[in-house]
Amino acid sequence: MQTDKIINHIVDWLKNYATKANVNGFVLGVSGGVDSGVVSTLCAMTGLEILLLEMPIRQKEDQVNRAWEHIEDLKKKFSNVKAMSINLTPAFENLHATFDVNDADFPAEKLAFANTRSRLRMLTLYYYGQINGLLVCGTGNKVEDFGIGFYTKYGDGGVDVSPIADLYKTEVYALSKALNLVESIQNAIPTDGLWDVERTDEQQIGATYPELEKIQKEYGTKAEADYEGRDLEVYKIFSKMNKAAQHKINPIPVCDIPEDWR
Repeated sequence: MQTDKIINHIVDWLKNYATKANVNGFVLGVSGGVDSGVVSTLCAMTGLEILLLEMPIRQKEDQVNRAWEHIEDLKKKFSNVKAMSINLTPAFENLHATFDVNDADFPAEKLAFANTRSRLRMLTLYYYGQINGLLVCGTGNKVEDFGIGFYTKYGDGGVDVSPIADLYKTEVYALSKALNLVESIQNAIPTDGLWDVERTDEQQIGATYPELEKIQKEYGTKAEADYEGRDLEVYKIFSKMNKAAQHKINPIPVCDIPEDWR
């Protein structure tokens, strides 16, 4: 993997896009994970105005600590980086009380509230982006965005640009090393941070990112009958999630009206 070429390419792409859009730079959320760590560093390398938001909602202390360790490291290296902590827990608690749904009657209630956390963060990013003339920068990778749809629609999926959406998770980790991110970020176990009880991505999905990447690279050229053992298990996981995520992966369907009806 030619990490230096990829890094320079993404930085130039971000800078050119912001220039053409006539904006000051980018705003993004920093979670303490490797994706946001890499993207925030690439954004900082553009030399444009960068605003990093840490947005806790009932957040685990280790996630907050990792996020701020990375933020402080980045601020030391780049004078164009600013950061804020926006505590969204009170807003989330008010929504939780306002909706007042009995989860016994609605089994999907916990998932709905997990997605609500992500959508609150999206609203926050767009607010601070608009008042500062900044684009919202996404942090999704290729497996999450185009493989299994492991993101929240109109949450962390609601962005203006996606600089690492063509990179697999293992490639993002490779960039984190090439960019010399703090060790805690490089070694962070992937988690979406949307649940009160810690749930890693692997626990939620049932497979690791390297396992999913192997299937995604072959998807469409190999069928279920071509797999056995653990590969077959992961193929079934990937296939099921990919099919369920088509409403995220594909453009919003529009009902076309015949011209002679107008």
